[in-house]
Amino acid sequence: MPRSPSAGFPAAVDVAIVGSGPAGAAYARVLSERAPQLRLAVFEAGPLISDPPGTHVKNIADTERRARAQRDSEGPRPLARAASTDTMDDYAADRARLQRPGTFLLPSGPWNGPQGDGDTGMPAAAMSSNVGGMGAHWTGACPRPGNGEVIGFLPELGAWLDEAERLLDVSAEVLADAPFADEVRKRLSVALDHDRAGDRQVQAMPMAVRRTADGRSLWCGADTVFGDVTRDNPRFELFAEALVTRVVLDEDEDRDGRQGGPSVRGVRVRDRRTGTEHEVAARYVVVAGDSLRTPQLLHASGVRPAALGRHLNDQPQLVYAVRMRDLPDLPPAAGDGVGVSAGSGVAWVPYTDAHPYHGQVMQLDASPVPLADDDLAPGSVVGLGWFCAKELRAEDRIAFRDDEVDGYGMPAMELHYRLTEADLAAIDGARTEILRAAAALGEPLDDTPPLLFPAGASLHYQGTVRMGDTDDGASVCDPTSQVWGVRGLFVAGNGVIPTATACNPTLTSVALAVGGARSIAAAES
Repeated sequence: MPRSPSAGFPAAVDVAIVGSGPAGAAYARVLSERAPQLRLAVFEAGPLISDPPGTHVKNIADTERRARAQRDSEGPRPLARAASTDTMDDYAADRARLQRPGTFLLPSGPWNGPQGDGDTGMPAAAMSSNVGGMGAHWTGACPRPGNGEVIGFLPELGAWLDEAERLLDVSAEVLADAPFADEVRKRLSVALDHDRAGDRQVQAMPMAVRRTADGRSLWCGADTVFGDVTRDNPRFELFAEALVTRVVLDEDEDRDGRQGGPSVRGVRVRDRRTGTEHEVAARYVVVAGDSLRTPQLLHASGVRPAALGRHLNDQPQLVYAVRMRDLPDLPPAAGDGVGVSAGSGVAWVPYTDAHPYHGQVMQLDASPVPLADDDLAPGSVVGLGWFCAKELRAEDRIAFRDDEVDGYGMPAMELHYRLTEADLAAIDGARTEILRAAAALGEPLDDTPPLLFPAGASLHYQGTVRMGDTDDGASVCDPTSQVWGVRGLFVAGNGVIPTATACNPTLTSVALAVGGARSIAAAES
């Protein structure tokens, strides 16, 4: 399936997919299943770091290969080879700029932009650059949106979410039997469920984790989404280290020969190994980068609707940790350092309109804080992470500079972002609830209060190519994810989500990719 650009780019494909994360992989998978006659190509700016392509780095058994895969994902400014690749090291450090292994930050300066009073910028905004995208590094949580998180103008959303769960191999049961996981849920339910509807009560977190025949639990990533049907598709190719620098448009006529607005003609691709550029013709182009680089490519391509880059939506995140009280002794959980520890469990405190935040209560290697003592019973130290829904504002945005470029030679970004009074109130409410949840579970690890991460640390950015039900200037794409006014151009990824959410966005973005891919397949049937 993967090919080096040195093997030669195709002259033409039916569908060019830019980006190989879960959303881009979903387009390739659905089209391989529903429209196998189409020729598909995925172009990824980053390198191939695993086999099969898109595998989660924590599933790589060899520790040196795993560390190299993380370093190779860190874009044009990787950390020093000697830097730690343990995702828990300094995870909860109280710093303005946090960089996770496998990600890279925007350079100091542009993230802050010219800020006004009260603006904070987004100092921890980060990206990954590798086959599989952030899906090679994520924590696998796949809750469904609820209440105000739901996109109300999509009647098909429920079916698309069902399909996204299939593609990501999501299960709420796979980690539900971890040591003490049931006790965690029981204690949280007593403390938090009194005013919650049944489907919004404390429950096991749906996780993109699969159980192997020998009993191990492995993280699912873009490799799972691609699946064998895509990997075995003779009309599918994946090109690593292939940077798409422009979507090429035909301004003269549409596919039927009628005069009209622009339609896609293909993509311009740079072989990052040689620096040479090539044009690949395509009838459809899907830009499935992250919420920062998808609008960047549209801007570089001259596709600049009023909403492009606006409604930038991070999720303010608080973390805290406790040691559970009054637990029986359990034998240590076996593990070989690959995949998910047998002692991991994840409980979910869903978002509600009355409680506009989402809680992840995580044990062992899924926890957002390091373990305190090596001899603690597996599962007995619990990390609590509370994510808040952000008030959506067009003023929170990415601006692009045409007089300055980033490490890839693309227009440099400036992030303009602030927390409103409503956001600060939501954070206060989340702080109260996280302390209530912690008190129900056990004792704090120390006397440090809940830590509010710097803006961008959630890695859950949304809204910058948002979907809308009408072309009113407040959205970038229609309900099928096709960019308004540009035939054949689709966008994908977390940036398409138009609502203020607190839950992890990957399941929703894959669901929206399912809808977009199905619309292409239907048009080609």
